[in-house]
Amino acid sequence: MNLLERLKSFEKDYMFLHWATGNEYGRLAYVGSDYVEFDILDVDTMEYKETAIINSQLILEAVFGGPDISRIVAEVSAQIPYGQE
Repeated sequence: MNLLERLKSFEKDYMFLHWATGNEYGRLAYVGSDYVEFDILDVDTMEYKETAIINSQLILEAVFGGPDISRIVAEVSAQIPYGQE
């Protein structure tokens, strides 16, 4: 299994992504054969600040678990209105 196949299984999940020119927390929006679309979160406000289109060959590391990721998921989940679909 190559990196893109593995990343595809985490599409729409929150993670820490490290690529050649940066690293951020966010949500993996799309994984394609030539690029990855990554919605970057401002960890102070928990709002999306920008979307990065990253050449898939530049991705160095993706972290899917850990206390920081759990905190982000909890804070984003807490902002979802209760009882609405």
